[in-house]
Amino acid sequence: MDTALIPEGVKRCPAWQFILWIGLVGVVLLWGVYAMLLCWIKGLNQTNMNNAYGFALWIWADLAIIALGGGAFFTGLLKYIMGKDQLKNIINYAVLIGFICYSSALLILAIDIGQPLRGWFIFWHANVHSMLTEVAFCLTCYFGVLCIEYLPLVLENRQVDRVPFFHNLTHNMHEIMAVFAATGAFLSFFHQGSLGGVAGVLFARPFGYRTGVLVWPWTFFLFTWSAAACGPCFTIFITKLTEKIVRKKLVQDNVIELLAKIAGWMLATYVIAKIFDTAYWAFVTAPSKGFTVSDFYTGNPGSIYGYWILVMEIVVCGVLPAAILITDKGRKTQATLWLAVILAAVGVCLNRWVMVLQVLAVPVLTFESWATYFPSWQEIATTILPVAYGVILISLSYRYLPVFPQEKELNPMVSPHTPEGRAEPQASPASPEPALSPAES
Repeated sequence: MDTALIPEGVKRCPAWQFILWIGLVGVVLLWGVYAMLLCWIKGLNQTNMNNAYGFALWIWADLAIIALGGGAFFTGLLKYIMGKDQLKNIINYAVLIGFICYSSALLILAIDIGQPLRGWFIFWHANVHSMLTEVAFCLTCYFGVLCIEYLPLVLENRQVDRVPFFHNLTHNMHEIMAVFAATGAFLSFFHQGSLGGVAGVLFARPFGYRTGVLVWPWTFFLFTWSAAACGPCFTIFITKLTEKIVRKKLVQDNVIELLAKIAGWMLATYVIAKIFDTAYWAFVTAPSKGFTVSDFYTGNPGSIYGYWILVMEIVVCGVLPAAILITDKGRKTQATLWLAVILAAVGVCLNRWVMVLQVLAVPVLTFESWATYFPSWQEIATTILPVAYGVILISLSYRYLPVFPQEKELNPMVSPHTPEGRAEPQASPASPEPALSPAES
């Protein structure tokens, strides 16, 4: 039914299987849309946010998804600016993942403000003294850059590319893509940093407050650093997960290993900087404000924010994956590679959780107690909404667009029929083509 739209020289699952897959994920999407409409129609009383938590699950999801989408700007920087040409075989997917992450972040913000029809106020009535204004501008501009980077991939669809205008437009856009990659890296540096800077300048919240360089707290640089380190790890994770689902080799191992090696060294240097930052905060900054380290990790209900979360973030999800990725054996062993990229992605999400939720949970006055919070089902549904949306967009892109340049090379099609009427697969020493999964999309 849609064979003419599928890229030439590759196999896809039958149309009915694909429609069934999209339908199942679509049910989850509709659940999230229903919760979103409740928040827009009835207001933010649909959430469990309170005076202690003026922003909570949504802002954590927003910060986490922006960090995970950092693979787009950093991979683009490596490929187009630093000349790592091998990454051309994964850059399309990195851009697609970044496009999903940043569009999801803007969607979450549209839900979080409660009155999306007034969202344009932040641009027309900009508070020039607010870092969040700069974040809004950079986020929107970088999403525009991602749209421009994703557009050539859409125009390379088998049928669209037959139109001479679109064919020539795609070629010309590829020629100047380095300009957009550099612009994206510039914009990402500032909005990733400013998101960290918001927590770093909260003088009334000593758990998040940091000193720094001139007007920039240390968290400004750590947020950018962690996104550049863990974003590529998330890209590798989604790539490997896609390969598992469709049962195909989509990107050669040397490409994955190169990106993993760079991400590993970025993560290793980030963890060292994070350890120094934490030590200075614990032994200098916090005591200067009248607090001890134990004030931030003990006495909370159920030890939700105990010392374990500090060890988990820095050691388990920082030191361990960095040690794996910077070693040749660690990167080339599939089990340890999977472990490292998953831990790195979890680690950056945990860091954002701490800098949003724990910052607000810690009591700052003597008569206060730890603030508790659990999100409503509407918050949970609208946070899952971008996940379903991302799965659908990845499925559509994989089915109809040439996302992976090496797919045909690694998975050759069946040869013409033999005289006996049997079709025999061509030999492929790199990766023989296995049976298609029902979930292949």
